[in-house]
Amino acid sequence: MLFYYFDLAGVIVFAITGSLAAGKKHMDLFGALVLALVTALGGGTIRDLILDRTPIFWISDLTYIYVVVVATFIVFLVKRYAAIPRKTLIYADAFGLAIFSVLGAQIALQQGVPGLVAIIMGMLTGVAGGMIRDLFRIEIPLILQHEIYATAALAGASVYVVLSELTVFDEPVKLIVAASITLVLRLAAIKWNLSLPVFSVDENNH
Repeated sequence: MLFYYFDLAGVIVFAITGSLAAGKKHMDLFGALVLALVTALGGGTIRDLILDRTPIFWISDLTYIYVVVVATFIVFLVKRYAAIPRKTLIYADAFGLAIFSVLGAQIALQQGVPGLVAIIMGMLTGVAGGMIRDLFRIEIPLILQHEIYATAALAGASVYVVLSELTVFDEPVKLIVAASITLVLRLAAIKWNLSLPVFSVDENNH
């Protein structure tokens, strides 16, 4: 049950980021709900489809839908009567990324895929929902920008897969350590504006 609640926590956090993103674009309640749903459930849905994991997690357990709806309504109400700090979306997204990237790798390993595939599935679970959210908002997704985002997800998923090969750690320890790696990397990138080298082509030389 611990992992189930861990998963729901990630859904709540990403639902909040989707709702806040809708608010920045002055969308109505329906628009906020759509963005919350795709942000919170999009990555896991794509993962399940690729892994042929059926039924898709939110179809077999409607609690995920209910949680997203409730979180969206709460954010919508709070937003109407109180100011939400500008950085809330960024930090909430970092927490969601940390949770989903590790849980995605865990689910992939449970499906019997190789470690490298599990790492990719972990990253995909973490970043795909936010990517869809940003595309709906007609913005360049964070994964395509120079920020350390997908790299942080890859790092956490990789640590989880490596720790899973060792029998000395309990499952909660592996999840917490791996998720912490992703979270620390992402928060450090936000605080100190860290980024990977930018690939650029000088058009004047071509």
